[in-house]
Amino acid sequence: MSTLNHNLNNKPVGFFDSGVGGLSVYARFKKLLPFENTLYFGDLANMPYGNKTKEELISYARNILDFYKTKNVKAVVIACNTSSAQAYDVVKDEYDFKIYPIIQSCAKVIASSNLQRIGVFATEATVKSGVYTSELQKYNPDLQVKEIACPNWVPFVESSDYQNAVDDVSVQLNKMKLFAPEKIILGCTHYPYLKSVLTRFAPENLFIDPAEIFVNFIKNDMVLNNSQMTGSEEIFVSANPESFMQHSKIFYNVKKLPFLVLMNTMPEKILLH
Repeated sequence: MSTLNHNLNNKPVGFFDSGVGGLSVYARFKKLLPFENTLYFGDLANMPYGNKTKEELISYARNILDFYKTKNVKAVVIACNTSSAQAYDVVKDEYDFKIYPIIQSCAKVIASSNLQRIGVFATEATVKSGVYTSELQKYNPDLQVKEIACPNWVPFVESSDYQNAVDDVSVQLNKMKLFAPEKIILGCTHYPYLKSVLTRFAPENLFIDPAEIFVNFIKNDMVLNNSQMTGSEEIFVSANPESFMQHSKIFYNVKKLPFLVLMNTMPEKILLH
């Protein structure tokens, strides 16, 4: 193996989301590929992303990707459906590392599953973009897709407020059931953590969590680290580290990891927490 390829193998993989939800993708990745060096960025200063404009989301993505450029990553995983929907197509060719968006990476697999009617629960920004519908129908033009925005679900998960989520989940599921979907995509990385609520009103096998599909796609596409040493990990946030630590517990144990705060998502202002 050449030195160039060896160095590329050992470079870290970056992940980002508006908060803790992207840890659902990150945790699966670490379990499947424990030898990879990884970085995770939670942009709590700008959370939630679902009610932001396209221009704001592009700006957030560029700030984080610029930071990851300074960290010499070999790839960045957009573990956020909203950023995949609104920012990916704009920023994808601006960097010299591979960028993996969750929606576009999973659509082909989901669309090929011999379904005729698929529902999507997502943030307002994702639904407004129509990317789930366009990407799924790109591979299966006959597929009928119904997207419903659930703007309260990310705050419910970030605050672990599952009791107050019950009424809202019931309302949104009743809307979706009028469409009679064969499957419902949980089109935000936070939403699988509402499964305990969702399954009060519908069977668990009705829901698709794209995270597992996504991680397998990345594994099969990426240049992998061939080291036999457990990969390093670093966690970054743009604000509220205490909140991140508290609410990350159901997603991933970050207690023993280096933990840094990026003020205003600018790398030159990294402070050790």
